[in-house]
Amino acid sequence: MFYLLLLTLFVRVQSLPQNSSTVEFLPGFVGPLPFYLETGYIGVGKSEEVQLFYYFVKSESNPKKDPLLLWLTGGPGCSSFTGLAYEVGPLAFGQKEYNGSLPILVSSPYSWTKFASILFLEQPANTGFSYATTSEAYKCTDLQACDQVFEFLRKWFVNNPEFIPNPFYVSGDSYSGITVPVIVQLISDGIEAGKEPLINLKGYSLGNPKTFPEETNYQIPYCHGMGLISDELYESLNEICKGEYLNIDPTKLCLENYKMFKKLVTGINDQQILEPFCGTDSEEHPPQLSAERRSLKEDVIFQKYDDFICRESRVARRNLSTHWANDPRVQEAIHVRKGTIRRPWARCRQSITYTSYTMTFMNSIPYHVNLSSKGYRSLIFSGDHDMVVPFQSTQAWIKYLNYSIIDDWRPWTIDGQVAGYTRSFSNHMTYATGGGHTAAEYKREECFHMFKRWIDQQPL
Repeated sequence: MFYLLLLTLFVRVQSLPQNSSTVEFLPGFVGPLPFYLETGYIGVGKSEEVQLFYYFVKSESNPKKDPLLLWLTGGPGCSSFTGLAYEVGPLAFGQKEYNGSLPILVSSPYSWTKFASILFLEQPANTGFSYATTSEAYKCTDLQACDQVFEFLRKWFVNNPEFIPNPFYVSGDSYSGITVPVIVQLISDGIEAGKEPLINLKGYSLGNPKTFPEETNYQIPYCHGMGLISDELYESLNEICKGEYLNIDPTKLCLENYKMFKKLVTGINDQQILEPFCGTDSEEHPPQLSAERRSLKEDVIFQKYDDFICRESRVARRNLSTHWANDPRVQEAIHVRKGTIRRPWARCRQSITYTSYTMTFMNSIPYHVNLSSKGYRSLIFSGDHDMVVPFQSTQAWIKYLNYSIIDDWRPWTIDGQVAGYTRSFSNHMTYATGGGHTAAEYKREECFHMFKRWIDQQPL
């Protein structure tokens, strides 16, 4: 029966346009790539007016049996190249700052493709190299974008039926905490409805996931616990503002206290509070930055710090991905369609939230509740030095699920050193701490081992 299904799917593939290409050499990378890389487009929508670009890397171990992951970078509007070259993929930049030449790429020893195949998807349209054929098609809601991802997946599996039996997971970080549970729910509903191809869904993983609107309320307790604000200010904020910081009490004293809080943390790198604030490599300043910080001029925001202090995602290497991806030689090598990108490539194009992407909900907890009831595995990892999505907020919604603990709070280690802390629950959910916002970027080696243990169903 299974082989009959594959034959049917194979016949259907022959009638579909083949929009994928193998990439053996990349500009900036010395020699042939030591892994299988494929890039391509898949059209979604009634007339396939939205063309979603992807990078696909086969497992370097056993692609016929190893898990297959769909990776979605947050934002919304952040390119999946972030996952490919900065977090979980097989590439990394091999120089400290841009010197005018084509940036150098090297292999990453901590790529999750050592044991899994990964689809790095650029979505929605106007993210990375994904585009739309009409102006109207660029506009979508968050739920429509999730539907487009599900449609993309089904078409990708039709084109690649050999991966249908592989265990399948959806992974992402930051804003993907809102969309990934929805996408997993769509896949699950599709399986129950018998929609072919039947994806072998096993679970999902999320790093530093935005999950519900009240997460901002945990920033002040987080900052107090980390010693960024005084006991007196914290107690005053709690007493006068009633602990609700999303809807600040309009009383004068509450506003004054809140302004004092914002002033105290303005100079803090909210992505990783232990590291200096060196700017952002987004097209524009991300919405989570304070108003005070957004008002600073570029030459103040992008101060020149020592290269060792400012990691690759900040000022020392912030331009590398932009210069690399906008190079015509690179776009030709990865088969980007000429004339489809309306503006220069940006690692994060968060302006789409003001122009074409409409957020209709910001609470994915109900989806976690439903997916837990269906028995899907999940890994939730949260950087304990992340002020954007404080770990307390993640722990709060996990506690809300009200599942019993089966492996209580304990450290997890790499080479005898504590990498973070973990706890497991009866709904097949594992929680882990360690790193900053987008933990896999700040702790690439640690997250490599963490995910490898989890995907192998071993204790962290």
